[in-house]
Amino acid sequence: MPVVVVAVITPLDGHRQNVVDAFALVSPRVHDEAGCELYALHHDAETVVMIERWTTKEDLAAHAAGAPIGQLNALLADHVTGPSVVSVLENVPLGDPVKGTVQ
Repeated sequence: MPVVVVAVITPLDGHRQNVVDAFALVSPRVHDEAGCELYALHHDAETVVMIERWTTKEDLAAHAAGAPIGQLNALLADHVTGPSVVSVLENVPLGDPVKGTVQ
């Protein structure tokens, strides 16, 4: 079963675009990683949210230890308030099988 991850990043005041730019630089490399099914960035006025879907837990673990994330962490270091809040979520399908799940 695919693994869904939500990472919430809080940019420093006035640094949201720097955070978006860092993800824009790294995302093509992440998209090419084994098991990456979804790696999509969203934001509001105060936070940046990455929604991810990985084929297996092993693919997610390889991603977390990979060079693109190391590069991303270095790029974000001076632009965020602290570590990202990362949640690895369990899917709970509801209602319509297409609309009621991220998978």
